[in-house]
Amino acid sequence: MMHPATPILLLLCCLCATVTAATATAGSGKLEPTTTALIELLLRVQSTALRALGPDGFDPKRYVDLPLSTDARAAAAALPSPDKPPPSRAEMERYLARYFGAAGSDLAEASPEDFVAEPRGFLPRVRSRAARAWALEVHALWRRLARRVARGVAERPERHTLLPLPRGVVVPGARFRECRGLLVSKMYHSATDTVLNLVHLVQKYGFVPNGARSYYINRSQPPLLSSMVLEVYEATGDVKFVREALPPLLKEHSFWTSEIHSVAIRDNHGHVHNLSRYQAKWNKPRPESATIDKELASKINSTADKEKLYRQIASTAESGWDFSSRWMRNSTDMTTLATTYILPVDLNTFLFKMERDIASFAKLIGDNATSEKFLEASKARHIAIDSILWNSEMEQWLDYWLPTDGDCQQGVYQWRFGSQNRNTFASNFIPLWLNAHHSGSGQFADTAKSDRAMASLQKSGLLRAAGIATSPTNTGQQWDFPNGWPPLQHLIAEGLLHSGSKEAARLAEDIATRWVRTNYGAYKATGKMHEKYDVETCGKSGGGGEYKPQTGFGWTNGVVLSFLEEFGWPEHKGIDCSRRGGVSLAG
Repeated sequence: MMHPATPILLLLCCLCATVTAATATAGSGKLEPTTTALIELLLRVQSTALRALGPDGFDPKRYVDLPLSTDARAAAAALPSPDKPPPSRAEMERYLARYFGAAGSDLAEASPEDFVAEPRGFLPRVRSRAARAWALEVHALWRRLARRVARGVAERPERHTLLPLPRGVVVPGARFRECRGLLVSKMYHSATDTVLNLVHLVQKYGFVPNGARSYYINRSQPPLLSSMVLEVYEATGDVKFVREALPPLLKEHSFWTSEIHSVAIRDNHGHVHNLSRYQAKWNKPRPESATIDKELASKINSTADKEKLYRQIASTAESGWDFSSRWMRNSTDMTTLATTYILPVDLNTFLFKMERDIASFAKLIGDNATSEKFLEASKARHIAIDSILWNSEMEQWLDYWLPTDGDCQQGVYQWRFGSQNRNTFASNFIPLWLNAHHSGSGQFADTAKSDRAMASLQKSGLLRAAGIATSPTNTGQQWDFPNGWPPLQHLIAEGLLHSGSKEAARLAEDIATRWVRTNYGAYKATGKMHEKYDVETCGKSGGGGEYKPQTGFGWTNGVVLSFLEEFGWPEHKGIDCSRRGGVSLAG
């Protein structure tokens, strides 16, 4: 659905930073007070389970998602200490069954009240029988992914890492048991509930946590809540909903422009700009991946250096790109993660969009002073993005790397040409997405600049047989080659579609066609929608990373339905992987 309401609800993380001078104020972070003791117990369980079961197929997240079903002291007393021999596999499973419920059992199945098998006006331009039948199957997955938080979570929060949420949720699937929403399937009530859950979390924590678990409250999601609010408003016209969401959005914006996230940098003309970075408030192993993080940090001797690495790991997880060579000084060594030293293109793109959205919401409810303030903030960020991140030689926006030695004058860094990361990533083209959201204020990048960025994309090596690769480098990390991710396909294709040239619009449709076909091929082969795909081969799911590839899957479903709604699928257009055609992906 690439009309003005793009389905960010369906594409990007919903629920589911150094050490510069600002690090001292970031602190080590904290957990939800009511569940701190539980998480400490679950981390012991996680560690014991690894010793008992071995590393093959081991998923550490399972153990921090376990709801406690009995007295915590009894469960702790029954665990062997680390200096004792581990339990057998059978003994470990008996222990888990006695003291805990199954991971995810505190999310109860639910029947969304706004789901219908074939909504009125659903995908009117899809004429192919095969494409339409499959789209209806994808649409039906929302019903299977609908959940509600079990009543016991609010009644006994000390027994659950799941955060109590006031409304129903749609989970992405598999190991991710937090929430996502939807609009393209005409499920407006479910979409509204999803956004209001996030609004609730911002009211409590000041940002959207990385997931609806108490161990995620030390880091955020990328800031896309304002886009979700806008989509729901454009679908429903509910001004009361906007009025309720605006104060939390102001709170979230303050989080992203606070001292630990905001960086001042002076360009070569002497103008000082402010851009933001990821920086999690955490310097310990991530609870959901503690055994993995400790193993990585075992290569490091000093406690202080381990804590620095843990902060980099958590900050990278905050970005959503966990993990990628994009954040590493050495693409073969994850201990060289340096995310808190990077001013990312996509983060600042999202913040520009947030500032424009807040300006529009404030104007809608009659708060002209706030509207003007955020319109000016968005203009300043636009200038900053083009001054600091745009590279006229490569015709791309590039992440900017800060010096690690803290070399800045009175808190202001001096821009240096060699500090832009000249490696190509799909994120370098995310600002094109803003062309679809200018609301009469002019495109973020005019047609000429958009065409140059498009030509750069075509020469980049990212455009492959089945979609856009995340990077051109195969490192084994999941946010690198050959993986393509649904949100990146949609953001870039939507930006191209609205860039103002027919050639860019044709390229957008061709990317969408290739992406839909690979999703269809994989679904027909496996019966599942996957979180990512190998863009080298049509119909092949992606791999790599620190966990087993997931199925379900919220953002995948949303992007496919979105592409089908925007571009349609003619009656005689083949949808299987044997079909070819479209414009050339190479320049």
